[in-house]
Amino acid sequence: MPAPKELDPSSSLPALYGAKLRKLRVRAGWTQRQLGDKIPIAHSRIAQFELGKETPSRCVSDQMDSLLGADGDLSDLWDHLNRFPPTDAYRKYREYETKAAAMHKYQAHTVPGLLQTEAYAREVMRQALPWCTAEEIDEKVATRLARKSVLTKDVPPLLWAVLDEAVIRRPVGGPSVMRDQLARLLEAAEAPNVEMQVLPFAVGGHAGMGGSVTVLSFANAPDVVYLEGGTLTEMVKDRRSVARHSHRYDRVHAMALPPQASVRWIEKAMEEFGTCEPT
Repeated sequence: MPAPKELDPSSSLPALYGAKLRKLRVRAGWTQRQLGDKIPIAHSRIAQFELGKETPSRCVSDQMDSLLGADGDLSDLWDHLNRFPPTDAYRKYREYETKAAAMHKYQAHTVPGLLQTEAYAREVMRQALPWCTAEEIDEKVATRLARKSVLTKDVPPLLWAVLDEAVIRRPVGGPSVMRDQLARLLEAAEAPNVEMQVLPFAVGGHAGMGGSVTVLSFANAPDVVYLEGGTLTEMVKDRRSVARHSHRYDRVHAMALPPQASVRWIEKAMEEFGTCEPT
């Protein structure tokens, strides 16, 4: 039988979690298969956990903590493992975005990054990051525009975006920039893998008022959720929390205008921006 692969717990939090799990399992005198049978999950998943290549759900982590007598150590590590700093959360989101089979978004304040024009993206960056130099803004805008290729892959993901009325009404960059941006939204809505809805102010209170939410779905992995509220971002992977945020999105989706009515609404807003040019 081959010797177990050496682990470096200092290399990352997943590696630290995996090393702790292996130590507890060996102390208990169980094989990976025996531990997997007690949960129950495939023993190959236990191997992936121990190698730091996969993160268990909160429920599975808590079960292993209890079975192995970890006295909360595994559960505490799981909390740290799933609490990304804001910059890391966004970096992780971009990684997931390239692998997603479907993206369901509620946007509270801005057009989804995948659908932004260069002028709109630049103004959003300029306002949100006033401490950045012009060169840094240029770099960030270029990075954002490069992400658009995810929508034109051979097998592109579904993008279903619910846009708050504020996204359409706020003249980011002025009437001309907004008119071009709305034209881009209308163009995108014609693609077979893009659906768009508008959530009017008239609906009143709704489940998405805490900020933007994106639910990412994959062909062979559980859903994850990305939350945005002001300058705070968070990746959510715990299945119970993902289900709750997905429920929030579903409620917002149900209150929004249907796609065809939303397109007409955006067309009307675009016309209104056309009449707002300064004399």
